[in-house]
Amino acid sequence: QVQLVESGGGLVQPGGSLRLSCVASGFTFSNYGMGWYRQGPGKERELVAGVTRGGSTDYVKSVEGRFTISRDNAKNTMYLQMNSLRPDDTAVYYCAKQTHEYFHRDQRFVDYWGQGIQVTVSS
Repeated sequence: QVQLVESGGGLVQPGGSLRLSCVASGFTFSNYGMGWYRQGPGKERELVAGVTRGGSTDYVKSVEGRFTISRDNAKNTMYLQMNSLRPDDTAVYYCAKQTHEYFHRDQRFVDYWGQGIQVTVSS
């Protein structure tokens, strides 16, 4: 069955960096768009970034220039490099599989979610 397993979260000071990883299994990873979403305290889950099968990327405005999404199809793994972290980046971050090769921001195009991983930005 499809599994998405996130790792790399934790506590970091403002201005610091973290790299999240999502290891996928149970489907042909290279055929699908993938994305990262997050849910902060008291907030709805929101898009962070997405990547198409072909490697094209999309970012929410608040993370542009600070976060980088990438994928390694040989390792069935997606990454999110997060730099210049701010307290408002604190959230549970989720890896998500799209229903097709492209990337749509609408969460209705997500058919599988990871379990989520906590990222806390605090001094």
